[in-house]
Amino acid sequence: MVVDPQRMRMSVDEYLAYDRASEVKHEYGDGEVIALAGGTIAHNDLTVNMVLLLREQLGRRGPCYAYASDLRVLVAKNHYFYPDVVVSCDIADRQEGSDIIRTPHLVVEVLSPSTEAKDRGYKLRCYQQCSSIQEYVLVNTHVQRVDIYRRQAGGTWLYQSYGAGQDVMLDSLDIHFPMTALYGGLRIPIEQSETG
Repeated sequence: MVVDPQRMRMSVDEYLAYDRASEVKHEYGDGEVIALAGGTIAHNDLTVNMVLLLREQLGRRGPCYAYASDLRVLVAKNHYFYPDVVVSCDIADRQEGSDIIRTPHLVVEVLSPSTEAKDRGYKLRCYQQCSSIQEYVLVNTHVQRVDIYRRQAGGTWLYQSYGAGQDVMLDSLDIHFPMTALYGGLRIPIEQSETG
């Protein structure tokens, strides 16, 4: 029998102990532990740009604060993810020494070919089930496009996509920024329209 070294099964407590002791980050869902791979330069640049844009607009006075991908996010009792960017508006999440965001407000995943299907499918469904998450943002690394899923009254979700030349609106935080601020300096092409 061949064992996939990237996937293991364990309890939540075993996962937390294992992940904290590991040099590699691992996500957890329904008992399965999955090792995370590294990213590309574009992936890293977009993550950093997003954190900087959010921190600039949110300020440091709180209560909302943006974090990069080093913090584990509790999405459900048996799901822990490491999104590329997470915003929490709960001061309890800012406790010194904590390594878990328990009340995520906004989650950003920078897409890569190996994770896009999971980010748009499995993770989308998990994030939508987390009652504190108000917006789920997907940042494309192949073309300049940002897709946002927004929680609406009654629990439904609205989808909106932004392209080059537009301002990205993060309604739950009441902030916006131009796409050029996110993609500026990167060699990521503008998405061509289907008619162009």
